[in-house]
Amino acid sequence: MKTVNIVGVPEHFNLPWHLCIENGEFEAESIDLQWKDIPEGTGKMCQMLRDGETDIAVILTEGIVKDILAGNPSKIVQIYVQSPLIWGIHVAAKSDFQTVKDLENKKVAISRVGSGSQLMAYVNAAEQGWEQDELKFEIINTIDGAVEALTNGTADYFMWERFMTKPLVDKGIFRRIGDCPTPWPSFVIAARDEFLKKNPKAMEKILEIINKTTQDFAQIPNIDKTLAQLFNQKKEDIREWLKLTQWSQKHLSEKAFTKIQNQLFDLGIIDKKSTFVETVKAL
Repeated sequence: MKTVNIVGVPEHFNLPWHLCIENGEFEAESIDLQWKDIPEGTGKMCQMLRDGETDIAVILTEGIVKDILAGNPSKIVQIYVQSPLIWGIHVAAKSDFQTVKDLENKKVAISRVGSGSQLMAYVNAAEQGWEQDELKFEIINTIDGAVEALTNGTADYFMWERFMTKPLVDKGIFRRIGDCPTPWPSFVIAARDEFLKKNPKAMEKILEIINKTTQDFAQIPNIDKTLAQLFNQKKEDIREWLKLTQWSQKHLSEKAFTKIQNQLFDLGIIDKKSTFVETVKAL
């Protein structure tokens, strides 16, 4: 039995992994897949890949492309979710902010440096025509930290996946004043170079198993009910999310990689470019 460590955010996108683990699908192929939830998100998972604390990460595209460029010894092996991630722009429910325009020069809560919540703040600033150098950040680690920061005023707004924050909006803790979809596929699967070199067959098998489940995920009986219960959400919100979410079973092509990298460069998220072979491993 080969033990493989994998990390991802505790969000509905990753339920297919848990279903495969529970159904013993990896075990049947002599793979002991050890999943660990990382609520801090992509910045933390980049660090775990660098430090060898995990073999694989299901991670935001922009975060891992930027970190591989900065020396992370990992490669992208596949696109996991093809559809964009819809980032909600949230403020405290009782704040005076009414539109996204009101947030210029205000402080944004981010989970950590290099996280999706920070990188998307740059994307939003570019879209609004704001000076990116003027962005001010407050590190809050997790969504609970964001609630605290927005409520007590140490930060003014917070960007996070809009469906995961919907319960906080419904409870009157946050108010969503806008959306900012990623201009690229939201999640990819990345693995450490060392792991890929030693375990190419195990990696192929893991992708084969997860791809089979994501292909038919939306058709699983009562999946809306299961997700609603697990993530404390309304069934109608889950149904809308399922309609908008498109999983992928494909490798990241050179053409798609070049497009993503050019977008990140134009937005000022990266200041140099990498080659396809340095970033992507086509299995």
